[in-house]
Amino acid sequence: MAQQVKVPTVGESITEVTIANWLKKDGEAVKMDEVIAELESEKATFELTAPQAGVLKITKQKGEVVPIGTIICEISDNGVATASSPQLKSPATTPPQPQVSKPMQTGAIKEMKVPAVGESITEVTISTWLKKDGDFVKLDEVIAEVESDKATFELPAEANGILRIVAKEKTTLPIGGLICKIEVTEGAPAATPTPTSQPAASPTPASTTSYAAGTPSPAAAKILDEKGITTSQVSGSGVGGRITKEDAVKAQVSSPAKESKPAPALAPPVIASGGLRTERREKMTSLRKTIARRLVAVKNETAMLTTFNEVDMKPVMDLRSRYKDQFKEKYGVGLGFMSFFTKAICVALKDFPAVNASIDKDEIIYHDYCDISIAVSTPRGLVVPVIRNAESLSMPQIESEVVRLATKGRDGKLSIEEMTGGTFSITNGGVFGSMLSTPIINPPQSAILGMHNIVERPVVKNGEVVIRPIMYLALSYDHRIVDGRESVSFLVRVKELLEDPGRLILGI
Repeated sequence: MAQQVKVPTVGESITEVTIANWLKKDGEAVKMDEVIAELESEKATFELTAPQAGVLKITKQKGEVVPIGTIICEISDNGVATASSPQLKSPATTPPQPQVSKPMQTGAIKEMKVPAVGESITEVTISTWLKKDGDFVKLDEVIAEVESDKATFELPAEANGILRIVAKEKTTLPIGGLICKIEVTEGAPAATPTPTSQPAASPTPASTTSYAAGTPSPAAAKILDEKGITTSQVSGSGVGGRITKEDAVKAQVSSPAKESKPAPALAPPVIASGGLRTERREKMTSLRKTIARRLVAVKNETAMLTTFNEVDMKPVMDLRSRYKDQFKEKYGVGLGFMSFFTKAICVALKDFPAVNASIDKDEIIYHDYCDISIAVSTPRGLVVPVIRNAESLSMPQIESEVVRLATKGRDGKLSIEEMTGGTFSITNGGVFGSMLSTPIINPPQSAILGMHNIVERPVVKNGEVVIRPIMYLALSYDHRIVDGRESVSFLVRVKELLEDPGRLILGI
């Protein structure tokens, strides 16, 4: 008996997923609990395992967007695929000609409106029409790509019929807004008869080229633009040759030395007043508009201030240099600065609980635990996974958790649970060379610590000018919860612990 495999529930606000990749082929034998596919939601990528051993029959193809609970494949437990075997035909038998039928309009009009795609999403943008106005479309056929502030998803036709487009490309519509109409018909356009003169054993391959070939999805276009790669350098693996997000991630910049380019034409004389003064306008994506709106909201809805201090990193660097090899050998993970900062922050949060609190309407929620959000830069953008109960973890455990979360973030494997929550955030602009910055609070948290690069600077120690490795720290905080005394004292406490790391071990 064949067992149907459905898309599992992956989060409260996730209503659909994209089939990112099939790791097994149609008709291939699979084992129980073997990973057969990778599914991608708007927030994370996760693996799909086989519920039983048998033969795989794929019903939804790579690149398709399917709702939660949709059947995407079947697994036959008796070793026989559920698809019917092709029947042998005599060479002399003439294949039946397809019956020519003309679609008949029923007079009914199906209005397609913007569906609800998430709790906090109020509008979407028509990114690309995959069908033209007046084209015949089939039920469940993908006719357009719609972009929200969190993800891009495909819009399937809700009936058979003639498409009448109402909202043009790049139009922004609210949830429930009218996208298009379908003039419902019965039947489908006539099929083209297959010539019987060609042998059945060597049919002429159908052309796979379509108007979608070489066209990137919005997410793929953004990645290619960041890499500086043109669409002509990428081959699409999606439906109709469309360039998918996975194609864009895998694309590499071709070496200029291997390219043969014609000699450039002589440029006209440069005008003394300056060179080219071209301009271009691009409409903001829904994602960029949402980021802008949230950043402005944080500035407007919180009384955000930033206080600064400097830390002499020599004691931490000396301790790390002395024991990093033994640490690596014993625990199997490198000894970095993040464990020192996380431990120091957890101690300081216990001393100043307002920095670890949040506002819920007219109430202040004080957290007796430390869930530390760590900002991680990935090829897809900035993600902020959470180290749970960091106050109870040892330094080796913290380093292992940082490596685990950072690796999953760069591979796009973080789950929704690993990125939600958090009572305090750490961001490290120093890895990019930042000397000083004012980080923005991650709501509903009340504070965030910004780390910066370590630079040798002259400082006064015991009445003498010496050169020490100095890092500037910045604490942005919500003045509605945290007073100036608490914010400054918190940062001084972190400074004291880092400049005397023995305190972290002794708990004083």
